[in-house]
Amino acid sequence: MKTLLIIRHAKSSWDTATLSDFDRPLNDRGKKDAPIMAKRLIEGKIKPELFVSSPAKRAKKTAELFIQEFGHHEEEILFISELYHAPTALFYEIISKFDDRYRSIAIFSHNPGITEFVNTLTSVRLDNMPTCGIFAVNSMADCWKDFQGSKKEFWFFDYPKSIAST
Repeated sequence: MKTLLIIRHAKSSWDTATLSDFDRPLNDRGKKDAPIMAKRLIEGKIKPELFVSSPAKRAKKTAELFIQEFGHHEEEILFISELYHAPTALFYEIISKFDDRYRSIAIFSHNPGITEFVNTLTSVRLDNMPTCGIFAVNSMADCWKDFQGSKKEFWFFDYPKSIAST
């Protein structure tokens, strides 16, 4: 069985209009939400073995904040440039190349592709994957190359505004 956690980057800042989309940083809320959501995974005893991210600044920082909460080093994050605004087919292609030694992987990416992708995984549908939202599925595949065609079960969906303390 393989577990995939699909995570949209945390809330980004629009303060500097001249920045490219790729270079937009997290805003204060995003910097607060990412560690909170990572802690929610830790509390649930959910431990991704590999962290994979788009290299765009807001996704990268979100992944860094998550991995820090897990006590790992930022250098352990695998950055894949194609995850920046990836369409559904590209998500599947990237996943198919993951090393089978990893049973649980967290992927950090962007809308609209991330919402489109999660809507292909199970019968659970989202209108919009919220910032720092986590959509988790379990796949009956033994190998990541078989993930796309495998039977998948919705595990959970969580996002910052579902936390009563925020």
